[in-house]
Amino acid sequence: MEKHFIEYLEKKVIAEKEIKYDEARELMAISGSTVFDLFVAANRIKEHFVGKKVHLCSIINAKSGKCAENCAFCAQSSHHDTDVPVFDLVDVDEIAKSARAAEKDLATCFGIVTSGRSINSVDEFKTILSAVQRVRNETGISASASLGMLTLEQAEALRDAGLVTYHHNIETSREFFPQVCTTHSYDDSLETIKNVKKAGLRVCSGVILGLGEAEKDRVDMAFTLKELGVDSVPVNFLNPVENTRFEHNAPVEPLELLKSVAIFRFILPKKRIGICGGREKNLRDLQSLIFLAGANATMVGHYLTTKGRNKEDDLQMIHDLGLEVG
Repeated sequence: MEKHFIEYLEKKVIAEKEIKYDEARELMAISGSTVFDLFVAANRIKEHFVGKKVHLCSIINAKSGKCAENCAFCAQSSHHDTDVPVFDLVDVDEIAKSARAAEKDLATCFGIVTSGRSINSVDEFKTILSAVQRVRNETGISASASLGMLTLEQAEALRDAGLVTYHHNIETSREFFPQVCTTHSYDDSLETIKNVKKAGLRVCSGVILGLGEAEKDRVDMAFTLKELGVDSVPVNFLNPVENTRFEHNAPVEPLELLKSVAIFRFILPKKRIGICGGREKNLRDLQSLIFLAGANATMVGHYLTTKGRNKEDDLQMIHDLGLEVG
């Protein structure tokens, strides 16, 4: 019965009819070997709407630590006593150098990421604008940034400097968010996303799975992103950091995480869905299944405060699956 339901919803989505919330909840209840039928259906939806190419992105941790926000998962929060590197905003040359290296690694998007609620320093913001201009002028890579909360005026300035995409995660569902952070609200994040859209920038906004949320929360996240009309969706898996509030969170089983990825594809059939932080630790030998489960992007190189996998291994994985880097 579950297999027939999956086939019914697959045909519905490919016919460009949206699946309903309750239908997505039913998919989340699927278990056992039927999850592989779900993966295959998600893969067919992905290939129908976005093809077989895999998009690679890369980031630079351009300003690290000392963040006043209390996000329970974050090693950079000043509320947690971690050994994360702490440094001020790096210079423009360092950012441009990192972008050129990312382009050589076949990344098509390069993100400048800073810690903190927002960029309030005029000098720091000018440095970032200059860095965006350098990335635009010296590479063929798409410039992205993740700078926390953003005003409409800042978004427009970044756009004029050559920024293509702004990244700002919703992290989790509205209902579960108070368990994750209390120093800013869910609506604060949504306001930034709306400002970015008003400025005409592409929006990259995603989630972290494994924070302690329920299956319902994962469905809520996907529908929120759908309602916001974001362009790409990075899905991260919690990599617990010692001395953070979520350091003892129980890991979610790999197939459960992959099931969530597949359901995101059913709900967001035309979007770029990327698997980013935590995939090595959480998926282990099942990493290659991210693409069968509906993802069409991933991050290469290192993450903000943790190491990523050897890029040659990722490229080999993509090649072995018969896929192409986009």
